[in-house]
Amino acid sequence: MDRGVSLTERLYRALADGRVHSGEELAATAGVTRSAVWKAIEQLRSLGLEIDAQTHHGYQWKRPLEVLETARILAAVTCTLRSVDIAWDIDSTNAGLLARAAPPVGEFDVLLAENQSGGRGRRGRAWQAALGGSLALSLATTFQPLPRDLPSLTLVVGLAVQRALQALGARELKLKWPNDLVTARFEKLGGILVELRAEADGPGHVVIGIGLNLRLADSTREKVAAQGTSAADLESLGLDSAARNTLVAHILDECVAALLLFGQEGFKPFAAAWSKGDALRDQPVRLLEASSEVQGIARGIDAQGALKVEMADGTVRPVWSAEVSVRTRSV
Repeated sequence: MDRGVSLTERLYRALADGRVHSGEELAATAGVTRSAVWKAIEQLRSLGLEIDAQTHHGYQWKRPLEVLETARILAAVTCTLRSVDIAWDIDSTNAGLLARAAPPVGEFDVLLAENQSGGRGRRGRAWQAALGGSLALSLATTFQPLPRDLPSLTLVVGLAVQRALQALGARELKLKWPNDLVTARFEKLGGILVELRAEADGPGHVVIGIGLNLRLADSTREKVAAQGTSAADLESLGLDSAARNTLVAHILDECVAALLLFGQEGFKPFAAAWSKGDALRDQPVRLLEASSEVQGIARGIDAQGALKVEMADGTVRPVWSAEVSVRTRSV
């Protein structure tokens, strides 16, 4: 048995073909006891995998998917990437890339995780992810100089991800300002977290985290609901959630192209396309800031990506993501 790979990961990879594997076969291949196999199977179940135990036959992952593989991703992308790494288990892919040296200007590093245990969203919220049911991907690059429209970067990435998902068959995807992909009913499908490490007048090391719900078990939906958010998954919208390496390649191609254009021209080339998918436009919203709440009507975005909110007195207020949280009154 490879001492650098856990038994849990080995069984995950073995069961990903969807076939029935006997406990004896799995134990012999891994060089462990059948009891150890059983314990590892229970651990995989606790992480969200639906694994059947068939008496006198063995174990079967009922809804398998592709294991993430660097070689398959690199074979499918058309963009140029400096590195693509895949972690079996990590606290946060964003934190993993932020801890590394920044890539040169115009180059890109990628980190994915099969199991992300400490994913984060905006304002320090936890991002719930389940093994085999989510995609956790982070992309790092460097801007020099920093784009003037940097606060709109989440919008640019959201649009790029939407395009990738639609190309693979996902339907009815909307963009919810500033960093979410949602259904027409405002159920959350995924989110984007942009983090920046920069010094005054120096290059900016940007790490972009993308989390997507591919398949959601009832237990995961309940955890998300406990945080006050309704969630949906992309499989229910027509995406082949099992073909994860192809999905990752499409997302990376769209994101890299968008980031290169954004670095050159800012948000302007993306504004019209983003507006077409704007889920909040003409919706009643409430702006939550500290302990106060202000209500208004969302009127789209401005040329820099700020949300325009029409207040009760008829004035229009530009709103930036660092300032408020925005939700429809019905959510």
